[in-house]
Amino acid sequence: MGPGGGRAGSGSRVDLPLLNISYRWKHTLSNLHLKEEKIKPDANGAVVKTNTNAEKTDEEEKEDRAAQSLLNKLIRSNLVDNTNQVEVLQRDPNSPLYSVKSFEELRLKPQLLQGVYAMGFNRPSKIQENALPLMLAEPPQNLIAQSQSGTGKTAAFVLAMLSQVEPANKYPQCLCLSPTYELALQTGKVIEQMGKFYPELKLAYAVRGNKLERGQKISEQIVIGTPGTVLDWCSKLKFIDPKKIKVFVLDEADVMIATQGHQDQSIRIQRMLPRNCQMLLFSATFEDSVWKFAQKVVPDPNIIKLKREEETLDTIKQYYVLCSSRDEKFQALCNLYGAITIAQAMIFCHTRKTASWLAAELSKEGHQVALLSGEMMVEQRAAVIERFREGKEKVLVTTNVCARGEKLPQKPGVLTWWKEMYRHLTGIDVEQVSVVINFDLPVDKDGNPDNETYLHRIGRTGRFGKRGLAVNMVDSKHSMNILNRIQEHFNKKIERLDTDDLDEIEKIAN
Repeated sequence: MGPGGGRAGSGSRVDLPLLNISYRWKHTLSNLHLKEEKIKPDANGAVVKTNTNAEKTDEEEKEDRAAQSLLNKLIRSNLVDNTNQVEVLQRDPNSPLYSVKSFEELRLKPQLLQGVYAMGFNRPSKIQENALPLMLAEPPQNLIAQSQSGTGKTAAFVLAMLSQVEPANKYPQCLCLSPTYELALQTGKVIEQMGKFYPELKLAYAVRGNKLERGQKISEQIVIGTPGTVLDWCSKLKFIDPKKIKVFVLDEADVMIATQGHQDQSIRIQRMLPRNCQMLLFSATFEDSVWKFAQKVVPDPNIIKLKREEETLDTIKQYYVLCSSRDEKFQALCNLYGAITIAQAMIFCHTRKTASWLAAELSKEGHQVALLSGEMMVEQRAAVIERFREGKEKVLVTTNVCARGEKLPQKPGVLTWWKEMYRHLTGIDVEQVSVVINFDLPVDKDGNPDNETYLHRIGRTGRFGKRGLAVNMVDSKHSMNILNRIQEHFNKKIERLDTDDLDEIEKIAN
């Protein structure tokens, strides 16, 4: 792509050469922390903020999801071994279904194949096996795909864009929408790597602050940007002729829809494009709101979905401990540690205050404790997860709160980063996590049992043929009622455990 690749245009105030994007995470990630708060760790490693708001705006919820998506990319720097099965729903069910086991089968341009191998891809990932033949078909086909970070989906759609570009034509031919500047940079990094041996291809960033002179036309063949700026460049400022776009990619759709403005802007951009433009949409989740959005943006799509691995409580031993106070819950926890060997434990609390207190108390007892909470900046979260994954800390204390300290929002289509966080914490090196402890039972905003969160917390501790262990702390009539309703929902009895009886505790470990 060459040193000139990625510049935003000769009249641009902001020069963004691809080769200089080498991720200064302190700079780019700091944009994602909460702008109205001053955040700093205290002596115990807990994160303290100086301002809390009762309500969370759509913009803040969008930042949560954008931050989570960026966190996924940081943690999953290599391809993950995804156990989910891929389900392909073709637009034409009578058309033969192709998948590939090698990149050579795709008959790529030599310089692109060279770029693929230079990135470390030896063979296509599961999502690439099925998506690439559809994206590279003649004529090009539209696609809606469910794919999480680490599955190679960015490389897949970048390959589709680079394959369609005519280098001799010095105008935008491929357009990619990202929810934030930071996520746009991530995609740009992949284009830089994959286009390393294709110096004729250039990239421009349509992001806020990258101002061009009126009347200027962009000569770069690929444009990545955020919806508002791209819309301005296509309509008001006329920097881009949308009728010449051959490939339109909408990435991180579930993050995008967290902001109503982004939805509307994306749809308006799509309506400017020619009918034969290839439309590609990617989302980590496929909630109803994502589906409705995808169907507005992508006509006649092929669909790739991940069949979610069924989570079950069948192999998990569940117990509850009756306590009368927070201190008694802590003592019960100490008794557990004193009686059985716990390789690693995850402990869930309802508030940051409880989590900070518990982490400090466990540290005093000599435990190696990591604390994870929502108001931490993205790179802090990534560092905590990485240390826990590597076994440097044996206890992870985490809250069930969002970035501004209130309970999880229940808006349809808006998941906080916690939903995905559980997948990280229980899905990576899961064999190390031997115990999950609900220091506080999960409840929704109305105080009712949050059964999905309960399942997600403990449902993966009993995988790989091993018996999982979950311990629930009950400290009131209300929490006992919550526990009973959880038992009824899953039709699984949760046994009482007396943590003052060492012999009884030792039996549960066998």
